[in-house]
Formats: sequence, structure tokens, C-alpha cells
Amino acid sequence: MSLLNQGRQLLLNNALKELLPLLGCLSRRSAATWNYEEEKKNFKLQAPPFYNFARDVVDKWAEIEKTGERGNNPALWWVDESGRELQWSFQDVSYQSKLVANVLKKACKLETNDVVIVILPRVPQWWAINVAAIRAGIILSPGTTLLRSSDVKYRINASNAKCIITNAQCADTVDEVADSCPSLQSKIIVGEGENRAGWMNYEELVRKSTDTFQCINSKAGDPMTVFFTSGTTGAPKMTEHSHSSYGLGHLITARYFLDLSPNDVLWNLSDTGWAKCAWSSLFSPWIAGACVFVQDSSKFDPQQTLQTITRYPVSHFCAPPTAVRYLVKTDLRQYRLAGLRHCLSAGEPVNPELLEEWEEGTGLKLFEGYGQTETTFLCGTYSSIEQRPGSMGKPAPGYHIQIVDDDGQILPRGKEGNIGILCKPHKPVGLFTRYIDDDERMRSVFVGDYYLTGDRAIMDEEDYVWFVGRSDDVIISSGYRIGPFEVESALLEHPAVLESAVVSSPDYNRGEVVKAFVTLTEPYKTSDQDQLAKELQEHTKQVTAPYKYPRKIEFVDILPKTVSGKIRRVELRNKEWGRTSENTQDR
Repeated sequence: MSLLNQGRQLLLNNALKELLPLLGCLSRRSAATWNYEEEKKNFKLQAPPFYNFARDVVDKWAEIEKTGERGNNPALWWVDESGRELQWSFQDVSYQSKLVANVLKKACKLETNDVVIVILPRVPQWWAINVAAIRAGIILSPGTTLLRSSDVKYRINASNAKCIITNAQCADTVDEVADSCPSLQSKIIVGEGENRAGWMNYEELVRKSTDTFQCINSKAGDPMTVFFTSGTTGAPKMTEHSHSSYGLGHLITARYFLDLSPNDVLWNLSDTGWAKCAWSSLFSPWIAGACVFVQDSSKFDPQQTLQTITRYPVSHFCAPPTAVRYLVKTDLRQYRLAGLRHCLSAGEPVNPELLEEWEEGTGLKLFEGYGQTETTFLCGTYSSIEQRPGSMGKPAPGYHIQIVDDDGQILPRGKEGNIGILCKPHKPVGLFTRYIDDDERMRSVFVGDYYLTGDRAIMDEEDYVWFVGRSDDVIISSGYRIGPFEVESALLEHPAVLESAVVSSPDYNRGEVVKAFVTLTEPYKTSDQDQLAKELQEHTKQVTAPYKYPRKIEFVDILPKTVSGKIRRVELRNKEWGRTSENTQDR
């Protein structure tokens, strides 16, 4: 191990012992040298009776900073498109969160377990409010600024939220529906000088506040956060996490997926309304004492992203596969990415060609992570094991994962089934507590001894997991079972394809066939579409089993996505089974 890694690990080890004695099991070696089998066998994470992320992590790091042991790495490093910068230490985060906690309790009159909805872009206030809510025992529910008035109304009423915090951009949206939200008692607008009838100004409230605040002694299992997650049918469901499930459970994410230390600077591209932002821009990095780097920009720009990495000491970079695909379309070699040492992707399966292109352009491997809003990091590729293209790696230490049938019975290796997380006799710390007001959905996902993620996969004899698709995405055509991911991966190897989404399409003879929706790279946008469709079909037959090729191809300008950047195949599938498009090339 290098002297740098030894120093990094020693600092993390000492800090973890100071922070949480129960985490001594993590105080071991660099992620490049730890033995997967040993960690999988020996790692145990158990929640204490009482736990609070603000007190037990943020405040502890603030105390360590005062001794000088952590160094000068910020806790939060924020920049925007105009060049403005702000840096907060853990002492600053602790201080700011205490000010805001008093605002929530006094000005907003919120009590323990009341719900506050926070709809903000990537601004420092988002981090202060999150830690403040945890400190005060107030349940926070994040939302993206892309929400419309109907979305906001549904979320306020479903969660019985008593307070909403947003910016001027979204205040109109809230006011459109506020009168139809009987639980809503207070509204806070973020932005210096922003004054609006019926709203309190965040900056004015914080200036008048005090940092004298007694952190709630929350039980580990008390509710902390509620995420709204979209299902295949119906309105978004409320997924509840406890103080320990995310506030402590993401230690697994920090250690085994992100591989963080107090010297590192992590830039995660996720929107603040997505659980992945909580994963990799809040809980995981701050558990490890690392710096969260944030760039507040109006849209994703590949060139700007790469320029930012060259300008700032970003050591860890995490982006969804969609963003990585745009990045590899640029000439990565022209950018000096010397500070990068760990690159990650999550949110969608990563196709093998993308792994190759990223490594060719940067000289670094791209590690894949799998998890859900309902969980912490579940499965991934690690520097300590062989990376097998097409596989999403091995289960994370701390989770016992099997491939099971619909009754929760373990299937033989090599057989496709449901990804199941063992929950009995002990539920993993990082698993959510419940879907609020949805007993039917709870019964559908907890089957036998397992929680079913809703994804289908195969596990081989060496514990590698091979993703097939969502349970409702698998296509059965002429008796063949076809996973969309393998077809999409084949298509993405063709230079014409920027993105693709594969769904089932009705067919009189075969019941259903494979249909691909394709967005094109710039050089191919003016190509003859009929000829290009034939070329892509032949290409797919050469890359994967011929029966999997898309018999229908539709070229589109954009694919429908969730706010977190995941392709909404369900939307494409529903449209496909409801109508036939005249823009479809069918063979």
C-alpha cells in the first residue's frame, strides 16, 4: 500500500473510532487491498438504540476539525456557473444546521415527526436544512424543482406536510395549490431579498436565529426522511427511512462503493430531489468525513463538467450512465483529469462498451453500483475483485442477496429470478422501514424471508450478479425471454446510438416482439432512417443472440426519464401497447 493510502486509511480509522465505536469493523485497509470474501463473511453493522446523524456524525467531525486532525478539506465545496464559491467546514455545517433547526421549531412551529418538504436546486441551504431537520427530529421530504403544481399538491397532502421550503422559481407553483393543502401551515422562500406575501424569508429567519439547540435523542428506528418513488402504476409511493437506515446504513455505501476518506473530494451529479443525492452528496461522504463538491448549474453540459474536474481537486466522480455516455462522446484525452482516482456510475445498468470507452479516455476504471431508494448500496464492482463486463458485480458486505422465485425460494445458480434481500431473522440496517399508507405494496415486496427489489437477475457460481431487467420489463417473444438491458447494450455499441430503450411491442404472430427507441449521435441524425434501422438490426444480430434483435425501431429526439435520469420504459411500453406509431420501422 502506498504511503498516501496508508495515511488516508489511518486518518479514517482513527476518525471512525472517535465517531462511532460500533464501526470499528470498517477500520481496516484501503479498498484496493481488502479481501472481498473476508469482508463479506465478517462485516456486521448493527444500529445502536439511539442514533442521530447530525449529532453522531456532523458534530463529531466538527469536534475532530478543532483538533486539526482532519486537515483543511472542506465539508462542502459549492460553486455555480457564474464562478461564485462557498466552502463550509463541518463546524460551519453544524453551526448553520443549529440556526435552521431553531427556525423550524420556533418560526415554523414544527414538532417531532412533522413533515417539511424541501424543493431546492443544488444550493448550500439544502444541506443545512437537511441536517437541521435531522437534528430537530423533523421528517424531511425532498423534491426536484421540476415538479409541477399537481405534483406538489399531491406530495403535501399525501405526507400531511406542515411546511414547505423552496425558492422563487417554485414559489408560484406552490401558491397555485396551497389553498388546497389543509395541512400546510408555513412557507419559507430561499433567496436574499426575496419577499412574498404569505412567505417567510429564509435568510432573514436565519440571521435572527441562534445556534443554541439541543439535538433530539432520536431512536435509531425513528422516521427521518420520506422519499416519493414512482411505481409502474398509480401515484408515487412514500418510502420512509429511519435515522439509522440512511444516516448509518450508508456507511456501507461510503466504504465499499465510494471508497472515501477525509482527504477526498466527491462530486456526485445527482439532482437534490433524488435519493441518490442523499446517498452520495450527504450521508455517505460525511460519514467518511469527505468533502462534498457541488456545482449548481442549470443543465448538464459535458464540456463544462470535464473542465470543472480539471479546475478543482475532484478525486471521486459519480454520474449516471446517461451522463457518462455524453462524456465519452467528447475527446476525454484533451482534459487533464490527474486528480481523479475513483469513478463511479449508478442509477441504470452500465453496458460493457461504456466501461471500455471510459477507461480508454481517462485511464481509470468505471465502477458500477446498484441500489434503490429503499436501500443503501446493494451490489457493485470493486477494485478488489475482477470486473466482468455485463455483470453489476457482487453483493455488498452487510447484505445477504439471493436470486429467488416469486414465493421467496432460492433458485439454482444460473437461473433467472428476483433479486431478494434476506430480512430474517435480522433486517439489514440500510433497508427502508415502510411504504407509508400502502400495506398492499408492503405485502407484495416482502415475500417469505426476502425483500424483493423488483429487478430480475442471474447469479453465477462465483456470486457475480447479471442484471436482466425490471420484473415488468422482461420481454417474452415466441417463447424466448429477453431482457431489455442486453439488447440496449448491443445497440449502444453502434456509433449511431446515443441512447436506447427497449420494450415489448404487440405482435399478432409472436404475442410480443422487441422494440427499440433510439436517440442518435450527431453524425447520424441526417441518415436515412429506414436504412439505418436495418443496419442496427443486423448489428444487434451480430453482437448478441439473433432472436433478441429489435424487430421494431423508432427514432426519437429524446427518451422519457424520471427526475433522477432513469429511462421510463413503463411510459414507452404503455404507449406502445396503446397505439402504433407511424414513425416505426418494422421488420
